[in-house]
Amino acid sequence: MNKNLRSGISTFTITFIVLAILGVYLSPFAFMVFTSLKTREQISVVGAPIWPAATPKFEYNGKQVDVFTVSVGKCAGFDPNSTATKSLALVAKGRQESTFVDPKDPAKGEFTCQVSWRALERPWTLSPTWENYTEVWNTIDYIQKVGNTLFYAVVSMIGTVISCILVAYGFARFRFPGRDVLFIVLIATLFLPAAVTIIPTYSFWQRLGLVGTWFPLIVPHFFANAYNVFLFRQYFMTLPRELDESAMMDGAGPFRILWSLIIPQSYPVIIAVVVFHIVFAWNDYFGPVIYLSGAKDKWPISYALSTFNGIYGQQPQLIQAGALMAVLLPVILFFVAQRFFIQGIVVTGVEK
Repeated sequence: MNKNLRSGISTFTITFIVLAILGVYLSPFAFMVFTSLKTREQISVVGAPIWPAATPKFEYNGKQVDVFTVSVGKCAGFDPNSTATKSLALVAKGRQESTFVDPKDPAKGEFTCQVSWRALERPWTLSPTWENYTEVWNTIDYIQKVGNTLFYAVVSMIGTVISCILVAYGFARFRFPGRDVLFIVLIATLFLPAAVTIIPTYSFWQRLGLVGTWFPLIVPHFFANAYNVFLFRQYFMTLPRELDESAMMDGAGPFRILWSLIIPQSYPVIIAVVVFHIVFAWNDYFGPVIYLSGAKDKWPISYALSTFNGIYGQQPQLIQAGALMAVLLPVILFFVAQRFFIQGIVVTGVEK
């Protein structure tokens, strides 16, 4: 076996394994897509295909009846030795004998077949039900809820990026007494359970009369958070200090250095933090439940979707359609910013 052949086999094997793992990883998403396009009837039928499909119907005597695949050898008026099958409309159900009519020749009238209707196979055909998305769109007022979510995500993201950049810049570029201790205290807040601060934080906003507004959800993001500060600090420390010193010699102050030198070189980590925060805000359910439960016009998509799921719990096709519509924008955002996102994550883990 020559070298090129071995290399080709290795490449094919690795590619196959990667695609297989990717297929397993994406299978829940594929199930979500397929379920969102099914009808309620298909979901309730045992043995129905996993893809969105429907069985043909036939109108008989003013009623819509199901069509099944039947062996004509068991039907009256056909050759009993025939092994052929035919799509017949079921008129009357029976355990041992059922009554059918031929959709292609209804003038022939009704005839019986020695079959149990429960044992018959349905001739499924691909039939996606796009109306599920329309129903979800209208039921949860999708435009308003997505607009609320975008407002929450974008405004809080601006506060997070500005505040975290300023705090991280101070820790990365300035020397002051207790700097390392303060940074350790900041990182230690990551281990503080959120449940510990729920009651005092809620009491604070309630005393201010701001429960039911956006302030309790947005204002805290203008005061930085340990996780994003850590990412920014690690990235800033990879940038050479010689650039700062050269700018200082030209008369640039700290904010000028930050604006003209640090930020232009930090787009990967900034985009990474933006993606992180927008996904967090898009999925945030706990905050809106506490502060916006009484303000329906301000509900984000996460809270509106949970309420919708409680009402339509018996219709999984609508629940999956709503979930897919809710996750669509974050997925698009991730793929658009994928290159910068991955670069930012890699670099922030490498200290100078």
